Amino acid sequence: MNKFLIRLLINAVALYAAVSLVPGILPLPGTTWVSYLGLALIFGLLNALVRPLLKFLTCPLIILTLGLFTLVINTLLFWLTGLIGLNFGIGFTVDGFWPAFLGGLIVSIVSVILTAFFKDDRR
Repeated sequence: MNKFLIRLLINAVALYAAVSLVPGILPLPGTTWVSYLGLALIFGLLNALVRPLLKFLTCPLIILTLGLFTLVINTLLFWLTGLIGLNFGIGFTVDGFWPAFLGGLIVSIVSVILTAFFKDDRR
């Protein structure tokens, strides 16, 4: 349970960083930290359920591009997170492919850095 909460907070911080740093990503008015926690939950569910399916279906493209196609998958999941969040009233809008690409890239980088910093060494 503790690991889940840490991962949820890391995703929330990463999504907040992406939304605040990329000019083409606009949060809904009145977006709070609770909204980012909801978005982090949506993002985590998409990463757990949709990402493996997308990686399996695009395996030849991932191999052909030496893994760079996973950035496109990150872009799609970031955009889809905002779209699903909009249906719940907690999302953000993305103006196009490049803002979504940069947002997905920022979420990945911030997530990797924070995960390394808050790594659970108990085994």
